[in-house]
Amino acid sequence: MSDDESYEAVTAQQRRTLWIVLGLNLLLVVVMGGAGVWSDSSALIANALDNASDAGVYALSLFAVGRSLNWKRGAAGASGVLLILFGLGVVADTVRRFLTGSEPIGATMMIVALFAGAINLLCVWLLGRLKKKEVHLRAAETFSFNDFISNGGVLVAGGLVIWLGQRWPDLVVGLLVALVAIKGGIDIIGDARRTKDED
Repeated sequence: MSDDESYEAVTAQQRRTLWIVLGLNLLLVVVMGGAGVWSDSSALIANALDNASDAGVYALSLFAVGRSLNWKRGAAGASGVLLILFGLGVVADTVRRFLTGSEPIGATMMIVALFAGAINLLCVWLLGRLKKKEVHLRAAETFSFNDFISNGGVLVAGGLVIWLGQRWPDLVVGLLVALVAIKGGIDIIGDARRTKDED
């Protein structure tokens, strides 16, 4: 196989994987967003918004596949900024819910978290199988891994909401999801800058 043919094969695999991961994240936006509104859960709504920003990142990554390194760095940098903005938005929503009150349903939180965790684990596995992971693909993998961690937090929060009969675990996890997102965004931007320095 020539270098051109090998490059085309890798690019095709990247595109195919990103389309699958994008579709799975859009599914999670609908499921988690609907469940979050229905169950009055800050943590689920935070995760749904996180997946919505992820979908934007995967779309940017798809756009960058096969393009120059500058495009890929730009896609990764934009992804990092999106993630930080999402995190700040979730912090604001969690503070609003703390002040105005909420009544999360723990069982719904746990069921949806298990479903979302399985989907995000599949995304991490799919992205991990890619060859030649460039900066925009590393950003996509960071997003999926962060989501998987967040799902575990929602699962624990749902159990605590049921056990304690209190709403604070939901608010704490919503805030933690936001902080994980902000840290992930900073890491992605740093990775994009280091890639530029190495070029």
